[in-house]
Amino acid sequence: MRKGGVILYPTDTVWGIGCDATNVEAVKRVYEIKQRDDSKALICLVDSDARLQRYFRQVPDVAWQLIDSLKEVDAKPTTLILDGAINLAENLIAEDGSIGIRITNEPFSKELCYRFQKAIVSTSANISGEPAAQNYCDIDPRILEAVDYVCWSRRQEHKPHTPSSIIKLKENGEVTIIRK
Repeated sequence: MRKGGVILYPTDTVWGIGCDATNVEAVKRVYEIKQRDDSKALICLVDSDARLQRYFRQVPDVAWQLIDSLKEVDAKPTTLILDGAINLAENLIAEDGSIGIRITNEPFSKELCYRFQKAIVSTSANISGEPAAQNYCDIDPRILEAVDYVCWSRRQEHKPHTPSSIIKLKENGEVTIIRK
């Protein structure tokens, strides 16, 4: 990923296609692999609260409250869409200046984010419009051939996984549930 490569890896939800979230060319390749219009945003994973702060002008208090409450109840992984994204590839940031980001607690993806020391793109490992790959065995061969590296972790797993919940938090405090 440090050289612009694209990987396939297990996340705290479904299998994901990932790259350096600060690298414009790598992000472009992810869109091409997914056959997805670049007007549709991708999300990022980070390993900690501290790393999340690096990618926004300001994280609203309501976001921190929500993050803390989700930790307490061991909730479903939840992606937050926040305004004022900075320090990320320009083709990753939505037209309104927002970005979807999630702090992962799943051991493999958390360690990957920690070792990489940057946000990592995390979009479902599927061709746009097709079902997300819950397990390694569900991944379309076209995606397997297109990425630079496929992680070994959790390849043998066969259990249901679902995409994250998505909540948009505006700077004015408005909350919108995008996906439960």
